[in-house]
Amino acid sequence: MASILRSPQALQLTLALIKPDAVAHPLILEAVHQQILSNKFLIIRMRELLWRKEDCQRFYREHEGRFFYQRLVEFMASGPIRAYILAHKDAIQLWRMLMGPTRVFRARYVAPDSIRGSFGLTDTRNTTHGSDSVVSASREIATFFPDFSEQRWYEEEEPQLRCGAVCYSPEGGIHYVAGTGGLGPA
Repeated sequence: MASILRSPQALQLTLALIKPDAVAHPLILEAVHQQILSNKFLIIRMRELLWRKEDCQRFYREHEGRFFYQRLVEFMASGPIRAYILAHKDAIQLWRMLMGPTRVFRARYVAPDSIRGSFGLTDTRNTTHGSDSVVSASREIATFFPDFSEQRWYEEEEPQLRCGAVCYSPEGGIHYVAGTGGLGPA
């Protein structure tokens, strides 16, 4: 993978997934979406999809052989998910903090106001997924948004979003640069 040149003050990208347990409940899905907005993330792309079992197996292959692997794959293929590309000065760390600990019991104890503390059901049905590093964010974004060019985004869109007037389109569910009319990506 080619290295992407970024300004030191550039926005960081992360992948955020809303899992089937939350997508199945419109009020929870909307509450998570509102938390994303209220925490000043820019929503760069958003899509809902049904994930095939084979895609889940490929995505989670690093966990293959672990006790939870099959349950996780089956669950993630059980219904629609929502995928976001989020941008923020420190997107990865902020999204992970907002999600809370992976284990729901721990999330309820140490981060009760986190997404998982509020809405998680079990360690598998824990509402969200988020990238854990810049490298995994790039890989995961490419998996869910194959037409998205991270390099082109950093060259063309990121400076405008970071320095310009930004608007949010409730219809499209994404942010865009003011003056572009919100037609498609920023």
